[in-house]
Amino acid sequence: MVGGMTSLRRSLVALSALLVALGTAHAGAPTRPVVIELYTSQGCSSCPPADVLLGRLAQRPGIIALSLPITYWDMLGWKDTLATDANTRRQKAYAARMGHGGVSTPQMIVDGVTDVVGSRAASIEAAIAERRAELGVARAVAIAQAESARYAAASARAAVDAAHAAEEAERAAGAVPAAMAMPAPPAPPVMPATPGADPTVPVVLSQTPQEMHIEIGAAAGAHNAVVWMFHLRAQVSVAIPAGENEGHTITYHNVVGDLRPIGVYKGRALTLTLPRAAMAGMPHDGVAVVVQQDGYGHVIGAAYASRPDYYAQQ
Repeated sequence: MVGGMTSLRRSLVALSALLVALGTAHAGAPTRPVVIELYTSQGCSSCPPADVLLGRLAQRPGIIALSLPITYWDMLGWKDTLATDANTRRQKAYAARMGHGGVSTPQMIVDGVTDVVGSRAASIEAAIAERRAELGVARAVAIAQAESARYAAASARAAVDAAHAAEEAERAAGAVPAAMAMPAPPAPPVMPATPGADPTVPVVLSQTPQEMHIEIGAAAGAHNAVVWMFHLRAQVSVAIPAGENEGHTITYHNVVGDLRPIGVYKGRALTLTLPRAAMAGMPHDGVAVVVQQDGYGHVIGAAYASRPDYYAQQ
């Protein structure tokens, strides 16, 4: 009897630990924002409609919309005043990963999964809806797994309680408890796996006058993700006196002026603290943090924080 009780208690401890891990990481967690990246250029005549669309997407809840001006159209008669080599390299890295022969503008990339011509609103809306559906399925499976763990833990508790009650009853009757095999608890419901489903990794940003803190929650499974930080300017208007958009003033939204990897995520909870002084020289009024599989793969976590006070000091 003692051996059976010990075995059951060990099972209960293991199941409880699983319950805590699943429940903390998934159950009740809000669906994360979808990340939209627009690759654009002031020297691209077909880009202004995409820039306007990106501005509308930036106002929508549940979306982090980023403008990444690139450099390779500078040869067309106007040097883009917002473009960076880092943005260009990022787009080329996506092209290599997605098997494209080259790069072009305007291009929107939805959550690192799908690329769409940046001015085709219907196609972009469809890609966003599809990605949200995928995330919803993954979240539903994770919650079901947590519920399954709760059921298994409750069954183990009930089996331990029943064994303890039987032992106490035998003692009360004056009998010596005999060693016996304990009945196995009912099997929890088996949830179907979702091959290839991306987890929803919680990302929380908090800041003080001296530091920014980034908290990234744990996620089941093997991960090899890069944590990216984007420094953003919420709105920039540019008068373009030459090139394909000569004579136009174009407004850009959530313009990426700097992007850099700040950590590697392996599935375990991760905390990053960045001193404010380390961001000096990078004018911005917002920060986006994106956790992305293999650097340029599927996005699995993202968050945004506004920093208007910091931009004012630059």
